Amino acid sequence: MLENRTAVVTGAAGGIGSALTAGLLSAGATVIAIDLTAAALDKLRESTKNHPQLVTVAANITDEAESARIAAEVGKTSERVDILVNCAGLFPPCPFEKMTFAEWRRIMAVNLDGVFLMTSAILPLMKNGGFGRIINIGSSSYFQGTPNYVNYVAAKAGVIGFTRSLAREVGVYGITANVIAPGLTSTQFVLDSASEAFLENRRLQRSIQRHQYPKDVVGTILFLCSEASDFVTGQTIVVDGGAVFN
Repeated sequence: MLENRTAVVTGAAGGIGSALTAGLLSAGATVIAIDLTAAALDKLRESTKNHPQLVTVAANITDEAESARIAAEVGKTSERVDILVNCAGLFPPCPFEKMTFAEWRRIMAVNLDGVFLMTSAILPLMKNGGFGRIINIGSSSYFQGTPNYVNYVAAKAGVIGFTRSLAREVGVYGITANVIAPGLTSTQFVLDSASEAFLENRRLQRSIQRHQYPKDVVGTILFLCSEASDFVTGQTIVVDGGAVFN
């Protein structure tokens, strides 16, 4: 389905990112996986059995110079990029009245600034190919207004606004831009940090009353990566088992 396509994935060693990387490789794409540490990317390599079409780059997407370095590394692998998935995210809970500006900025840097920086860095490698897919990972918490995550929800609201405006500008190049908004997903980070009561509460809110897993998001992202989604842009697709309807 995605043979001869090159995809860049940020947060590629995380729960959703690693599942997506495996899905893109299975679909035939070359994947340039970006994450913060080489150690995390080594684990990703092991999980994909050192797939020959996987390239890894350790870098900080919140740093402008690092984002430029990523683009330079990507350019060494491929003359063009067909797919960019901004998947990197950070969401530790913090009540608003205890939230410092440093904590606000930390979450904004990863969840919103990183989307801007990576899109800016990769777009020149994408726009001359006549085909492009920019997929940003949002959150269904934007529609729910989840308490104790004010900075995270605000950042994801920014991602939706960013993507809608971006879609208007890049369509002329044959590039689409969309948002996937998962619900609370049972990644290792979530399982380690969230209480069983919190997870159970989220499960019961869903029309499909089971826990959400990283693989639940992958199919919709692969659709948006494909030619089947040529006429879909500027949209936010919620994948949360029917907890919210936007």
